[in-house]
Amino acid sequence: MNRDWLKQLLEKVAARDLTVEEALTSLKTLPYEDLDFAKLDHHRGLRDVFPEVIFCPGKTAEQTAVLVKKLADAGNNVLATRATPEVFTAVSMVVPDAEFHSLARIITVTRQQPAFPCGEVAVVTAGTSDIPVAEEAAVSLEVMGARVLRIYDVGVAGIHRLLDRIEEINRAQVVIAIAGMEGALASVVGGLTSRPVIAVPTSVGYGANFGGLSALLSMLNTCATGVGVVNIDNGFGAAALAFSILKCRDDQVGIISPPGA
Repeated sequence: MNRDWLKQLLEKVAARDLTVEEALTSLKTLPYEDLDFAKLDHHRGLRDVFPEVIFCPGKTAEQTAVLVKKLADAGNNVLATRATPEVFTAVSMVVPDAEFHSLARIITVTRQQPAFPCGEVAVVTAGTSDIPVAEEAAVSLEVMGARVLRIYDVGVAGIHRLLDRIEEINRAQVVIAIAGMEGALASVVGGLTSRPVIAVPTSVGYGANFGGLSALLSMLNTCATGVGVVNIDNGFGAAALAFSILKCRDDQVGIISPPGA
């Protein structure tokens, strides 16, 4: 459930196209629906920037399929992260229009198209090996309603590749910098832009990388200003934070004009 759905419901009641009793029936699952194995939060889209997101690991394929269908039937755009092909097979049986983004490991269902994107986020990776985390962020942002500029494989080992794209990066409202190894990309990007930078350490690297811990600590110790850090491999978390920044900008200065306006 989201604000648009609730607004339409109230407008139908006001226009007498829907009785109060029918509206109450539609709202009966607020604030959550108890499914025994999960308590599905239908209220989240009203108080947050996006409806509840499904984290697939630890759930059976059948449980994930039930959750996706429940959210889709409520009129929500659905995002299920860290999905496998087996999980998608189960989901597609009950929601035929679900899509699987294999590189991002995400299942999406589109029920509402944004009128126009609320802003642009540049998703930048140090290497090709960081792209799966980047795609998790990029696909999440697109489903939420943001434009995404993908700039991949521009790490500090060949910094000229990054400098060639810095003008594009500076046209975005938010930057997500994704890197493994020593995680230097976030500091470099932070020193080249006035945009807020969300740093995502990845588990990409050799033994001393410690599964992404070295990149995490490097990013936390950055001397560049305006850099925040999310957890290792957390592409979705970076997307959610970036989208919140875009939405706050909308609330403070008004809706961003659509492209070409």
